[in-house]
Amino acid sequence: MPTSCDLHVDLTVLDAASVLAIAMGGAADPYAGSALTHPLVITDAAVIGAWRSPDGAVKLQLRRDGTYAGEVAGRRRQARGTYRLEGESVVLRDDSGLQTPVHVHEGELEMAGHRLRPTA
Repeated sequence: MPTSCDLHVDLTVLDAASVLAIAMGGAADPYAGSALTHPLVITDAAVIGAWRSPDGAVKLQLRRDGTYAGEVAGRRRQARGTYRLEGESVVLRDDSGLQTPVHVHEGELEMAGHRLRPTA
């Protein structure tokens, strides 16, 4: 009976969970990640436009030129800067250098605990 040590596995094509499962002598969950409802790589077209939280407290405008503008209720200064796409996320970088990760999930943006939806 072969053991996990007897198998030759090209680890460059596996994610960390799969490698750990092999090392532990088990198998990765074959159903993990199979029910994806959003693309693995977000494109400009998926995020460009105006976004708003349901309560209107957070507004975000992602522009085609890689810049953004945003408003947060209670803040005097409007947020502005640039953004870049990183896999399933958008990283905002404001004029002061602060970086904010924004996760894209099921057609919404999640930023600092706020869910943003596209505006009509």
